[in-house]
Amino acid sequence: MKTGGVISIWLFIGISLLVNGLLIFGAGCFEYFHPPAERVVLYDVHANIWWGALLAALGAGYCIYFAPRKGRD
Repeated sequence: MKTGGVISIWLFIGISLLVNGLLIFGAGCFEYFHPPAERVVLYDVHANIWWGALLAALGAGYCIYFAPRKGRD
């Protein structure tokens, strides 16, 4: 790696979105297979699974797009 290179802040934002999305998705999957005793009103929508998957996909896209590459200015 050459010295003095610049890494985009969007790469770190993508990493953050990816990690948080995977954690939320994992918690949603756990809750899906082990439902709580008292359910909230919109439990059947499984919003944490959808939002976790969306955040993870968005974060992966940012990580791929803003990844440092050879020959890139």
